[in-house]
Amino acid sequence: MIINGGKRISNKVKHSGHNFLPAERRLVGQLRRPADVQRYLNQLPYNTEPAGDTLRSFRQVVRRRAAHCLEAALFAACVLEQHGYPPLLMGLESVDMLDHVIFVYRHRGRWGSVARSRDPGLHGRLPVFASPRALALSYVDPYVDYTGRVTGFAVVDVNREMGNYDWRLADTNIWKVERMLLEFPHQRIVTSDSRYHTLKRKYREYRHAHGGRKPIYYAGRDRWTAIPDEFLG
Repeated sequence: MIINGGKRISNKVKHSGHNFLPAERRLVGQLRRPADVQRYLNQLPYNTEPAGDTLRSFRQVVRRRAAHCLEAALFAACVLEQHGYPPLLMGLESVDMLDHVIFVYRHRGRWGSVARSRDPGLHGRLPVFASPRALALSYVDPYVDYTGRVTGFAVVDVNREMGNYDWRLADTNIWKVERMLLEFPHQRIVTSDSRYHTLKRKYREYRHAHGGRKPIYYAGRDRWTAIPDEFLG
């Protein structure tokens, strides 16, 4: 596992050598903090990949105005890298092979995240967690649905792992990032079987009683960032 803690060192866009278009550079300049990026992503439709699987770069998310979880995490990494945050992704491994990827950062010694998801409890977290593992554990309960259960996590420095690969501005799908995340060693997370089955039963009963609506009843919600309006109606 690679953990490079960082803090915001400037509110100005760095002269990084990346060939941002003028509109992209303006957007990067506006999204100075993780909270800014989270609000931006919350307003984007979730990319349900209607025409087939995608893995879009920052540039393509801006153009298409939609993002799934990994696309959103890479968008956040690209933007916040320009304001001094290392491009760190956390992969959350699940038994059903539907893994979740988030952008993670450290602020004043505490860890937080930026994320987009089809599930309300899998969005961002405030920077209040003592370690990456504590941050990962905050996703364990909301991950439980009909099939999901977290089994491990990894924190990856995209720059270190991807070298010169263009994960920021590519016009084509960047599948190499996904393969790297899947192959990267994960730290194991072990959870109680009895708690898992209780959460799964509660989830199933809630959705049945509320017309398919997804729950937001989880403990620790005060440590979440704001979730998209689509889950609050």
